[in-house]
Amino acid sequence: MSNLRLINETTISASASTVQVTDLFSADFDIYKITIENLSNDSAGYLYGRLINSSGSVITASSYDNANLLMDSGASWTENRSTGQTSIQYLEYFGTGTTNSSNNALYIFNPFSTSTYTFFINQGWGHFGSRGNGAKGISVLKNTSSITGFELSIQYNAGINLTGGVIRTYGLRVDS
Repeated sequence: MSNLRLINETTISASASTVQVTDLFSADFDIYKITIENLSNDSAGYLYGRLINSSGSVITASSYDNANLLMDSGASWTENRSTGQTSIQYLEYFGTGTTNSSNNALYIFNPFSTSTYTFFINQGWGHFGSRGNGAKGISVLKNTSSITGFELSIQYNAGINLTGGVIRTYGLRVDS
């Protein structure tokens, strides 16, 4: 029997600047896995994320610290480290349309708890023309709000939209 329990499946079927998945995290699980399959957009850009608190507000305060590695098969690899940011940065970089889609696996630790920070790790793979782009990272929200959801968007230039993909969220059950 699997320790992963499917909580939500969200399909992106219309163009949107952000995609929010809410009412996910609860006291039932401490660890969550999020898979993002065949994510596509209408212009090349970086996938960013933000967390949503139990009041339904997207956390945009400068409370995110990030460290990640962008691995471009056609260029130098790039390390990014930043503190006091307004989002989880550089989850992936990928091109336009379904032929340049991105796939990701993300883990969120203790999002619902108000006694600890929320940690986040990610790894993904995207296409940009003939090149492949890998990404690995870790982030922390230095805020003890109870987190119940997340938001995804593409950052690079204004006006980039997500146009397709499937987002699945699982709770990781730990047997004693």
